[in-house]
Amino acid sequence: MKATEKIKSENERGARHQMMEELFYDFGRNRYQIYWMNFTRGIFFGFGTVLGGTVIVAIMIWALGQFAGWFPPVSDFIHQFTETVRQAK
Repeated sequence: MKATEKIKSENERGARHQMMEELFYDFGRNRYQIYWMNFTRGIFFGFGTVLGGTVIVAIMIWALGQFAGWFPPVSDFIHQFTETVRQAK
């Protein structure tokens, strides 16, 4: 029983590997095109990550500012943070 399962597993793994190679080579036969596409994809992925992180941090700071009056320790933290940012300029 184990031998047949092992053979079946190896066959499936080989088929998946073959399919991935075919997809890779069908997408672009020219390596320059593949490298360029991956480079531009990386640039846009990095830009989107930085932009998204900036938006999330800005929203979090804004939300903390909205609730600062409700929680005095949060208010002190936000005041200290904004003073530090102002002094850095």
